[in-house]
Amino acid sequence: MKILSVNMTEATISVEDLPRGYRGLGGRGLTSTLINNNVPPSCDPLGPDNKLIFAPGLLTGTTLVNTSRLSIGAKSPLTQGIKESNAGGTVAASLGKLGIAAIVVEGQARQGEYYLLTIDAKGHAALEPAIDYRGLRTYALVEKLLKVYDEKSGVLCIGPAGEFRMASASIQSSDADGRPCRAAGRGGLGAVMGAKGLKAIVVSPADKHSETLADADAFKEAAKAFAAAVQADPFASQILPSMGTAALTSMVNAMGAFPSRNATQGVMENHENIGGEKMVALINERGGKVGHRGCSQCIIRCSNEFVDQEGQYITGSLEYETIWAMGGMTDIADLDTIARLDFMADDIGLDTMNTGVAMGVAMDAGYKSFGDSQAAIEMMEEIAQGTEIGKILGNGPLAVGKHFNHHRVPVVKGQSIAAYDPRGMQGNGVTYATSPMGADHTAGNLVGSYLTGQLNPLEIDGQVEASRNAQIFMAYLDCTGLCLFAAGAMASPEGAQALVNMINIKCGTQLGTDEALGMGARILEVEREFNAKAGLSKEDDRLARFFYEEPLPPHNKVFLISDEALDSVYNSEPI
Repeated sequence: MKILSVNMTEATISVEDLPRGYRGLGGRGLTSTLINNNVPPSCDPLGPDNKLIFAPGLLTGTTLVNTSRLSIGAKSPLTQGIKESNAGGTVAASLGKLGIAAIVVEGQARQGEYYLLTIDAKGHAALEPAIDYRGLRTYALVEKLLKVYDEKSGVLCIGPAGEFRMASASIQSSDADGRPCRAAGRGGLGAVMGAKGLKAIVVSPADKHSETLADADAFKEAAKAFAAAVQADPFASQILPSMGTAALTSMVNAMGAFPSRNATQGVMENHENIGGEKMVALINERGGKVGHRGCSQCIIRCSNEFVDQEGQYITGSLEYETIWAMGGMTDIADLDTIARLDFMADDIGLDTMNTGVAMGVAMDAGYKSFGDSQAAIEMMEEIAQGTEIGKILGNGPLAVGKHFNHHRVPVVKGQSIAAYDPRGMQGNGVTYATSPMGADHTAGNLVGSYLTGQLNPLEIDGQVEASRNAQIFMAYLDCTGLCLFAAGAMASPEGAQALVNMINIKCGTQLGTDEALGMGARILEVEREFNAKAGLSKEDDRLARFFYEEPLPPHNKVFLISDEALDSVYNSEPI
């Protein structure tokens, strides 16, 4: 496997073998370790000393299903700590097949210079001038790029938000249909890409993997067993193909943990108007698509194409987190508006979650009214144009709260919470507080444990331990390149063993299942080490104050986990 190093200051590219000390690492494990070892912790995230790293998972590019995830890492301009943001689409699979373990982008283009990074089907890379593409939104950009390069290429790119270096800027990834509707949204890494002077990465599809496996037949058998375990999981094989993640809307609302009107309520009035059932009905009625494949080698097909009343495309992969952020937090109970806001976020290059919450804070502060669809669209356009208020909104909810001197700002380490109120899901609050990534929806989400009755979401007991174990598991999964939705396969001993078998074949190791899981714990240690060197302390491992003080209807609970318990999360072994 190779590391592709791109020096933006000198406009040069070099290639080297993956150093021995990094072998056996992939995805988040590789991005976080490279950052901890090579990025000055006190550096300006938007300066030349930061590095932006793109790494497919350990198993990405192999025949294993649902391994198309790409980890993107850097020091975050939003959290000021380490960040891994994860995206689907098609780029990761091509990089894996080309034998590229990581792309490391360093330095900063000289003033007035702007580039594309292109990688052809043989893995040859080049920096090309991109001045003509500057200022383009992502849909127009990708359409132009696919006409110039192979139409089956995968694209990673930024929009105006990244060029303006806004802290909510995403890196958009093209899906199987060539649309930039997948996103590495969290942490403002699009701003880092913009600061580097890099508009897009274009990767041509690779025909086959550049490396051979030591025991291809055994790998094939293990991959087959894992795929069978994915298909045996009801959530992955039935719920997600029929409704996607939007199915969670009614479930979480019924639990009283759906943060609404800037997290002042745990249920949303008229939530049924934006839930999965309504979304599927509209899509089917109008001729859109559910059960759509958005990522390479996906057998789950959780994606969708949302269309208007004339059957014209509005947005792709309308997800639960976006429906919540653009709908629940703003109290906009209209899927057509939410879909339009989702498209605008992808097109401008914005994290839908951080941006939706920023608009919710602005509404709560009295800048606009809750439920005002037109106001939300206008705020998005302000961000796209880079106006004074647009830059405030584009820098996220913390910037909005400071501007309006508003106390109710649902963030941790500067990053917005996800679609689960920590007062209604106490363990998710533990994850928000203690994850090195800031408040996050995938870092250690316990919604499955609550929905299946394994854990009481409103009580203290068991929350710290459950969060710790979930965080370790997710860090492990993020190394492999596997989609979170395929993780249900690992609930069976056969599925868990099959995954370890494939890792051993790929890496030449002899790990057991517990040893493989230990990879996740080591990654978290690396990430916390970087954050400590960057100046983050246990005081940053806390929720916003109002979560402890303002009871959330309908249960009227506050966040109950003590500071001492939060500080103990990483002091014990997983159970």
